[in-house]
Amino acid sequence: MALDVPYRSIPDMFLKRVAATPDRHAFAHPAADDSGPVWLTWGQVAKRAKAVAAGLHGLGVEQEDRVAILANTRLDWVLADLGIMCAGGATTTVYPTTEPEDASYIIADSGSRVLFAENPAQAAKIAGATLPALTHVVLFDGAADPSAAVPQLTLAELEEQGNRRLAEQPNLIEELVAGIGPENLATLIYTSGTTGRPKGVELLHGGWCWEGVAQAESGLLRDDDVQYLWLPLSHSFGKTLLCGVIHTGLPTYVDGRVDKLVELLAVVKPTLLCGAPRIFEKVYNKAVTTARSAGGAKAKIFAWGVEVGRKKVGLEQAGKPLPAGLKLKYALAEKLVFSKLQARLGGRIRVLVSGAAPLSPEIAEFFAAANLPILEGYGLTENCAGAFVGRPGALRIGTVGTAMGDLQCRIDSDGEILLKGRPVMRGYHNLPEETAAAFTEDGFFRTGDIGELDADGYLKITDRKKDLVKTSGGKYIAPSHIEGLFKATCPYTSQAVVIGQARNFCTMLVTLDPDAIVGWAAGTPLEGRPYAEIVASPEAQAMVEEYVAQLNSKLNRWETIKKVTILPRDLTIEDGEITPSLKIKRRGVEGNFAAEIDKMYAGTVAEI
Repeated sequence: MALDVPYRSIPDMFLKRVAATPDRHAFAHPAADDSGPVWLTWGQVAKRAKAVAAGLHGLGVEQEDRVAILANTRLDWVLADLGIMCAGGATTTVYPTTEPEDASYIIADSGSRVLFAENPAQAAKIAGATLPALTHVVLFDGAADPSAAVPQLTLAELEEQGNRRLAEQPNLIEELVAGIGPENLATLIYTSGTTGRPKGVELLHGGWCWEGVAQAESGLLRDDDVQYLWLPLSHSFGKTLLCGVIHTGLPTYVDGRVDKLVELLAVVKPTLLCGAPRIFEKVYNKAVTTARSAGGAKAKIFAWGVEVGRKKVGLEQAGKPLPAGLKLKYALAEKLVFSKLQARLGGRIRVLVSGAAPLSPEIAEFFAAANLPILEGYGLTENCAGAFVGRPGALRIGTVGTAMGDLQCRIDSDGEILLKGRPVMRGYHNLPEETAAAFTEDGFFRTGDIGELDADGYLKITDRKKDLVKTSGGKYIAPSHIEGLFKATCPYTSQAVVIGQARNFCTMLVTLDPDAIVGWAAGTPLEGRPYAEIVASPEAQAMVEEYVAQLNSKLNRWETIKKVTILPRDLTIEDGEITPSLKIKRRGVEGNFAAEIDKMYAGTVAEI
């Protein structure tokens, strides 16, 4: 049955939301002293977004003209994005961690006419670049540089110009929005990719509006929720959530400072939190390592509580009733163990959603045991981020739920997941050959992911098509499965990268979580030593190898890890080892740590 989408565009959806609930809370930003959220109503957001739109129109932005945003997640990002689209433009997103060369490439390739930059430092990334289409730079913070090669102004100045224009043409924005249809370009999002130059994904208003409605239909987003939105808005996961927020009117606190997340969860007290698996892994690591370091009765009570919780989840997943005795034990476990974890997340969580990368089933099971079920979702930038998602009350661990809305899904003969529907991209910007190669003859998008659909329509992702490793013995191995399993086995892990392509056995590179490993070293001769010294110690190596042995007991013989190397630092975006959405860039890792990999295979002979 076709999903009913009653909007022509995101700005149409936005103006209807404002008209319906002008005085309700819309978005909040952090108070200057971090004492709590400062809320704006939908009416207040509309006033500022319209001023931005009118200001951009005055700068010459017309329908489908690209306008770039180079900034961290913050309320100004949301206002700029809404303003761009209300002016008829298309938002081009640039990660704030992007290096100057790539930032300039994206702005040039997109043909962006205006750039919103967070501050002068971000604006400086394009200094000296050849950007013939760019006419203005707008700064969120800091003063405009009158000597800049591209004219600069502040966001406040842009809004002031827009308000003057609206005083003369009060219906300007409504007239512009009336001319935007579902087939018009809304965003150009450059995939960070795991190899090569980023590609601009052309996404239309119709697809984003579909996402907003589909998210509400799935039960993920409700107007009585409070969301803590910290995700990068330059990523499609964050952008798709904004569409759901506008459709439902869900009050959303916007704050991209990841280092403040845990501290402010207790202040904001959200009911909805979405994130990449790494966030949930860190919470898991902290809970497990804290309990273990406490030792004695506390550690035993924690282990008992987790065991009780896992038994409960196992029966629930099997569709079996809980015995009365287990119910009583779980009530006690929740009081003694899990209530502390729930409080750490603010104490009011209704829904947790994980996306952007695979979530380990073992970690999903732990959170479900704590009565904090994580609904895993699946999608790509090329389909506006949301394709499949778990439903509240219908958790099926190890899957990414069922298809959203009326999206069509088919599994190809080689196991590749194929998608078709309104949220799928128009194509890759200026890349007609790559666009053609991305689709089947009958119009299905090739995701590059391998998966299985069960009889109930639940999708299980088994691996990336390009990430499957083939050993020299001819065996195929799914690295992400092994890596996820190790993260769930060893609570001190930050990242794990399995190596094995064309090799006669598998090895693994591991980085350790700085906070967790410092806690592990407490009370030993390693206490107070620098991180690099701790992870290089024989004690740390022995600890990791013990967890590798536990991992190997869960794997097929040909998948087992024969050697492991602990790296002296974590993987970083800046060194080209992970993407901004925290996916591993295998080529970057293998290139940067080639010497460490070669050492693990030194003296071995590959099988023929």
